[in-house]
Amino acid sequence: MAIGGFVGYFVAEQLGAPLPLAFVVAFAASGLIGYLCYIGIFKPLADRGASLIHLMVASMALGFILRHTVGEIWGFSPLTFNIIWPVFDWGPLRISLNWLILIFTAAAVGIGLHFALTKTKIGKAIRATASNPKLALSAGINTTRVLLITWFVSAGLAGIAGLFRGVETRISPYIGWDIILPTFAVVVLGGIGSFYGAIVAAIIVGLAENIGVVVLSELGLSTQYRMAIPFIILIVVLIFRPQGLAKAFKGN
Repeated sequence: MAIGGFVGYFVAEQLGAPLPLAFVVAFAASGLIGYLCYIGIFKPLADRGASLIHLMVASMALGFILRHTVGEIWGFSPLTFNIIWPVFDWGPLRISLNWLILIFTAAAVGIGLHFALTKTKIGKAIRATASNPKLALSAGINTTRVLLITWFVSAGLAGIAGLFRGVETRISPYIGWDIILPTFAVVVLGGIGSFYGAIVAAIIVGLAENIGVVVLSELGLSTQYRMAIPFIILIVVLIFRPQGLAKAFKGN
């Protein structure tokens, strides 16, 4: 997310290019970084039989390296985009244009990924590789190519998310750290490896957090307690439904 946010800032604010172009460049740059990280770090570790714990530790170390590299280039002070978004009143709601663009983009990406995973050859190869890599390899699927494409696309989408986050608030090398817990709650609630479960879980967690803010305000409590909501969801899911929502979307 930090790579995409700062690359987008460089293109839009420092070069003066249009914001849509900044999103394209942020996607490409983040995707390329993800591609190189897989080739240079995670693939060699996986080939040597590294466990999931080893890969998680490596990803955390890589995150620190990338964030501090970005900080050395652009600085560690928060930066803001010089963009004034128009605001619309819709009944009791006040919505800014960037929120509408974000919602539309998220919906478009979700629909696009659905059709890519279900209707295209590479999408079916991705699902087969995720389900059973050895069987997919024996069926003639180039699993290495599939993983490279997956890493590029997923990293690119993370870069777009970072740029959206920066446009909405501000960017710093630590952008994204504040949503690690909600993200983990989404993964657990949705079910590991479940694309559709993750979408539903993200909506549930997002609504729960925002409704929780309203409830906390009505009770006169600090809205900082909203960070406890993902914890509660995480604990409840692990106790009563550790498989998450994945079973509900099995076969999809």
